[in-house]
Amino acid sequence: RFARSEAPVLITGETGTGKELFARGLYLLSRRNRRPFLRVNCAQYDDRQLTVSELFGHRRGSFTGAASDHVGLFESGDGGMVFLDEITELPLHAQAMLLRVLSEGEIIPIGETASRRVNVRVVAATSGDLSTLVPGGRLRVDLYHRLRGLQLHIPPVRERGRDWELIGEYYLDRLAAAGDGPKRFSPATLGLLGSYDWPGNVRELQGLVDTGFHLSD
Repeated sequence: RFARSEAPVLITGETGTGKELFARGLYLLSRRNRRPFLRVNCAQYDDRQLTVSELFGHRRGSFTGAASDHVGLFESGDGGMVFLDEITELPLHAQAMLLRVLSEGEIIPIGETASRRVNVRVVAATSGDLSTLVPGGRLRVDLYHRLRGLQLHIPPVRERGRDWELIGEYYLDRLAAAGDGPKRFSPATLGLLGSYDWPGNVRELQGLVDTGFHLSD
């Protein structure tokens, strides 16, 4: 149902639960799946100017080092979907510009005065606790309310029963398909892992399966 919508989506969940996979699922099931799917981790930017330039673009000469025009992420993804991981790491001034994309469908590259129309669907994700991040000023209240209309929470592995076993078998099968032959969990291993709470979630589970697969006979 979320995939059929054009509204923005906010995906929440602990680190390692697979939020990007759910974002890709929304994309593949949507009407935009023949257009670009672009992903950016908002935590990767530590420079205010660079953040705005990468997302919204800039004109040549608009700041030191701007030797040529640059098309930003939202313009490159026109017609498709943009996934903003760790949205609360986006600087507040860039959050304000993102709000304009969501409400007006417009961007203003650095060095320009006229706005440009863009047609993108935004999916954002955070592993943080929104009950503290919003009051603490890490996420603009108006942006939060714009995003939270369709909110998708991904539960941690420890709350998903024996899903860990299904996920582990999937990764085992994928490793076997690479040409190293089939392997299975022993009953003793299943018993041991069944009592583990997986603080690193799916990412930790994948790493454990990969290690065990290559170290076992």
